[in-house]
Amino acid sequence: MRTVEEYLHYLQGKGFQFQDDAIGFIFFGKHYTNAADEMINTAIELTLKAQKSFDGSFYMSLLETFISNKLKTRQEAINFVKEQELLAI
Repeated sequence: MRTVEEYLHYLQGKGFQFQDDAIGFIFFGKHYTNAADEMINTAIELTLKAQKSFDGSFYMSLLETFISNKLKTRQEAINFVKEQELLAI
C-alpha cells in the first residue's frame, strides 16, 4: 500500500505530469474527506482512467462518493463504480 506521495511519484515515473494546483487539490481532498490513502489513490487512478488527465472536480466528486458510501478499499470502490455504472472501466 502506497502513501499518496509515493503514488504520485509512481505516476510521475509513468509519465503523468501533475501541476502544483492538481497536487494541492489532491491533498485538499484528502484533508476535506479525511479519507485513507488507499481511497485517495483509487480516486486518482479512476479519475485518470476516466478523464485521461487529472480533473480536480471529477476527483473530488468521486472521492466524496466513496466516503459517503463508506467504501474502505480499492476493490470496494472499483466494484461500486462498476455496479453503479459511474465509469466504464
